[in-house]
Amino acid sequence: MAQPSAEKMPSVYLYIPNIIGYFRIIINFIAFAVCYSNKPLFAILYFFSFVLDGVDGWFARKFNQASTFGAVLDMVTDRVSTACLLALLSQCYRPGLVFLMLLGLDITSHWFQMYSSFLSGKTSHKDVKHTSNWLLKLYYGYRPFMAFCCVSCEVLYITLFLFADEKSTSLLSVCRVVLKQSPLIVLVFISTLVGWAVKQATNVIQMKTAADTCIEFDPKRSK
Repeated sequence: MAQPSAEKMPSVYLYIPNIIGYFRIIINFIAFAVCYSNKPLFAILYFFSFVLDGVDGWFARKFNQASTFGAVLDMVTDRVSTACLLALLSQCYRPGLVFLMLLGLDITSHWFQMYSSFLSGKTSHKDVKHTSNWLLKLYYGYRPFMAFCCVSCEVLYITLFLFADEKSTSLLSVCRVVLKQSPLIVLVFISTLVGWAVKQATNVIQMKTAADTCIEFDPKRSK
């Protein structure tokens, strides 16, 4: 495949989806700058940035402006944003190790997936046509399902951050407080727990299948 000329490469930085990506980074900077002083504003800004992740994908398809740079920018922004929020939660709750382990799983799983996709010559880490795992195929093959799982994770983490206070740092006690709220909040909370659990299971499966791909590549390289 012919490589794009050097003259055309800078224009990729100005693709509409990528400009939205830069805007997301700025919003996240502002959100985390006010996370302690104004939790509601943090939640609004953080979630707005997350919504823009879907918007830039729509623009990429609408204007045929999908790019490797855009895909990497999206993933890095997503991973760093979630990592920062999980780091915040690890400071708000005990045991904080729970959130640090989730952070490690998220980064490791997606790094393995990206690298294994590169080794396999795939253009996207979301290409899982050759995997035999049904959950991984469902996750990446059916956008509404993947959206539900991703939104569930972020909403759950935002909810836990909003309900965290200096008097109660126990994760279980705060969960009990949330479950005593209005039926709508309880329904949303339980739904996000389900989506969160599926997302973590998918991360584990993705990490294992991607690791298998990396291992299978070694004999091919030695030939």
